[in-house]
Amino acid sequence: MKMPSSSATELTKPELKHFLTTQDYTRQELTDILELMSMFKEARKANAVPQLFAGKSVAMIFEQPSTRTRVSFETAATILGGGALFLSPKDIHLGAKESLSDTGRVLSRMCDVIMARVDDHKTVAGLAEYSTVPVINGLCDWLHPTQIMADLFTMQEHLPAGKKLEDLTVAFVGDATNVCSSLMFACTKFGMHYKHIGPSKYQAPEMWQEIARENIKLSNGKLTVTDNIEEVEGCDIIIADSFYWFGQEAEKEERLSTFMPTYVVTEEMMAKAGENSIFMHCLPANDQRECTREVMEGPHSVIFDEAENRLTAQMALLVYLTHKSIKKPTEETLAYHKDRIESFLSRV
Repeated sequence: MKMPSSSATELTKPELKHFLTTQDYTRQELTDILELMSMFKEARKANAVPQLFAGKSVAMIFEQPSTRTRVSFETAATILGGGALFLSPKDIHLGAKESLSDTGRVLSRMCDVIMARVDDHKTVAGLAEYSTVPVINGLCDWLHPTQIMADLFTMQEHLPAGKKLEDLTVAFVGDATNVCSSLMFACTKFGMHYKHIGPSKYQAPEMWQEIARENIKLSNGKLTVTDNIEEVEGCDIIIADSFYWFGQEAEKEERLSTFMPTYVVTEEMMAKAGENSIFMHCLPANDQRECTREVMEGPHSVIFDEAENRLTAQMALLVYLTHKSIKKPTEETLAYHKDRIESFLSRV
């Protein structure tokens, strides 16, 4: 007799949604996730988080190391009553001995969510194509959407008096990283003025800017891409990121000599932004390179609030993406299976 799949999400495939980029979501949908984040953060402070991931698990694929991504997803799943599995390249045959399609289908039969932190966007997109459970992009070569949900929430927590998210001017100072691109897309979707300030060689490519301009048509936001560091003046938020990353080690010296000292976030730069400006960084930070330790530890910094909000974001995402597939058994169903299994075990 052919048995049906036990994959929870396969039963609700028409409603399946992945989280590969914030561009796949409307502004209202992202606002809903932010509101859910707020409720989960309050519930966690009260030690009263509802077990909305109970009986579920998230498979965490890591091609790149991470402190915040691994800890936040694993902790989020645990707090919500579920589990998490860490899968490194040594543990699975991702795209090598086993195709992406087979990996996606196998993990879908055993887990309820797949999170992948990968070298190439094609990998996480390939998993999403063949998976029958939600796939979350934990970082790829040009996007970092889970970080950006934490960033938006942190901005919301530290809004200047009298301002809404759409009133903010956000300056990303430095290289065109995956955080830079994802922030550009999310900020322009919310109607903010987003500035990428960096040397011309390392500015956001035209493809990113075109996506942002399409967002602006709907949101009335604004985009500025410039090498003029004076553009930080009057900005509500200054954001920094690494000047070089994995795979760019050969460019390290050239990059550092190009970015430093002009694009290093200092106390003087924060003062130019304004006394109410805040400083953000996704971490890990190379202090004294892209920013100074004084800024990281100073009154403008909210980097550790931002880091904590990675956990807040993952809790919301795990529940937001799976709540429609939750199938709560009745007391009668629970009793039936319990009695049946215990009766069998008593005879063996």
